[in-house]
Amino acid sequence: MDFFNKTGKMALGSRLRLLTAKVTEDAAKIYELYDIDFSPKWFPVFFVLYDEGAKTITEIAELIGHSQPSVTKIIKEMAKTGLVKDNIKSQDKRRNVTDLTEKGKIVAEKMIKVQCADIDHAIDGIIEEATHNLWEAIEEWEFLLEQKSMFKRVQDQKKLRESKDVQIVDYEQQYQSVFKSLNEEWISTYFEIEETDSKALDNPEEYILDKGGKILVALYNGEPLGVCALIKMDDPDYDFEMAKMAVSPKAQGKSIGWLLGQAIINKAKESGASKIYLESNTTLKPAINLYYKMGFQKITGRPTPYKRANIQMELELKNEK
Repeated sequence: MDFFNKTGKMALGSRLRLLTAKVTEDAAKIYELYDIDFSPKWFPVFFVLYDEGAKTITEIAELIGHSQPSVTKIIKEMAKTGLVKDNIKSQDKRRNVTDLTEKGKIVAEKMIKVQCADIDHAIDGIIEEATHNLWEAIEEWEFLLEQKSMFKRVQDQKKLRESKDVQIVDYEQQYQSVFKSLNEEWISTYFEIEETDSKALDNPEEYILDKGGKILVALYNGEPLGVCALIKMDDPDYDFEMAKMAVSPKAQGKSIGWLLGQAIINKAKESGASKIYLESNTTLKPAINLYYKMGFQKITGRPTPYKRANIQMELELKNEK
């Protein structure tokens, strides 16, 4: 259709719904063709009862991927036509099940053995005429979307596109207020600002840069929306601590944290570092997941000046030079 050529893949859902409507409309006519009083939407529930016997509503819903209210409604509709009977005591007497009536079994035999065979042959004919096998493609798409939803795939593309507008730059005096405000914002949201925070945030040049550390700033379309520091450590085990990472809430979802972290790690490598250390809190799950994604691993037993720190991590750089 020319309309879908214009919209492109954006209208995938609309196109599938239109195709579904065409198939469903024909399905209703096909049931009439075989003199069967039956609604196409009943088929999944009906087939389960025919193929597996009596089932609870919950069991049916799980087997066909429908909600329980949807299955309940279908069963009530079929019960009115005499195809199924509901609220039957199961053999163990502990649950109510639904099963086909004698009428339902007769209809099922006719439908499965005669009507379904004709439909299978008709669909095979379409597959032979078509360039692509829709039946196999649907199965493949179902699998792929189960692994990663359409929403997540679009979300990832959005992040990728927006991340291209992120620029990581070295700290300058003009960014001091942003460095302080972004860190104070996230710390005060979850914890309390401590004395160690105030010293570094009020005087980043003295407490970080002059001691051999680095501060990077993430600009999104020119606006500073993220910061991260690499603090020089006087420690035999670690060269630097990655700290003071903060991203503005309005910049969430643009991969700024990831880009800042990678840039800080590269700065450490350029300085010849072999290990990076960091401290955080396990309530900050997105941050912890980000650190693991970067390659950091949990360690224990080191002293910390922060009351809020309940997890310590390190990143080995020796094999990454």
